[in-house]
Amino acid sequence: MKQLLILSGKGGTGKTTAAGAFIKLAENKAFADCDVDAPNLHIIYSDGEIKEEKPYYGLKKAVKNYDICIQCGKCEELCRFGAIRNGILKPMECEGCGVCEAFCPVKDGKGKKAIHLEKNISGITTVSAINGEIFSQAQLRMGNGASGKLVTEVKKKLKDFTDGEELVIIDGSPGIGCPVIASISGADLVLIVAEPTLSGIHDMKRIIDTVKRFGAPCLVCINKYDVDLDNASELEGFCNKERIPIVGKIPYDPLVVKAVNQGKTIIDMLDSPAAEALKNIWRETYRVLIN
Repeated sequence: MKQLLILSGKGGTGKTTAAGAFIKLAENKAFADCDVDAPNLHIIYSDGEIKEEKPYYGLKKAVKNYDICIQCGKCEELCRFGAIRNGILKPMECEGCGVCEAFCPVKDGKGKKAIHLEKNISGITTVSAINGEIFSQAQLRMGNGASGKLVTEVKKKLKDFTDGEELVIIDGSPGIGCPVIASISGADLVLIVAEPTLSGIHDMKRIIDTVKRFGAPCLVCINKYDVDLDNASELEGFCNKERIPIVGKIPYDPLVVKAVNQGKTIIDMLDSPAAEALKNIWRETYRVLIN
């Protein structure tokens, strides 16, 4: 089973647009949305049967028993994250470090301290079957960490529910943080979607460096290349210097916005220049992936 991961150095470059198009074009595949902080692949691929939906327990969080708390202020004094103010615990701001529990002087009859850590539902994992194809995704809850662990869980669920598929397509997270690193693990090929802006070039260089550090081969495609030809040329020059193949350029296409608003992939839109470009990019990417 080959694993294709689609990444971008920053948000808004067209990563999910490309991923959605590839999923539409590919055959005998499973797919996943590993952008657990802000998943949106389900907007396009929502018409399916839910096979499993489960809570995900990530980092523990503090819980306070106000009935036995003596308001000594020790937990508030030692909390480096400001999760306790005026004696009141703010769970959204708790990072689960456990310092409060370690220094709390009060216990109940069962030996549990007035402030202590408990298991916490950090997110929800969902596995669906859409036209017989498995789709794994998750949503991280606000105020929770462990996004990288949740990405690993999404990929594990995908593996558990697939059987004989030749290809896995993963829509990764933007940036270079923990969820991206967890996504890169096990990838046979990474496609980086870049845009011809100053921030786009800067962030593309960062994600290329990150992918290289994990030894994964990568390709680049340039989205909306014609909005700034000078920056597009600079982007190409960098990739040529680093010997990173550019597998295609996607023109600016207003139909992309219409497709998103209608919950469709760009491949579903007639007479779309972006769709034609993505078809060519998919053919070249797939050729590299299987060879």
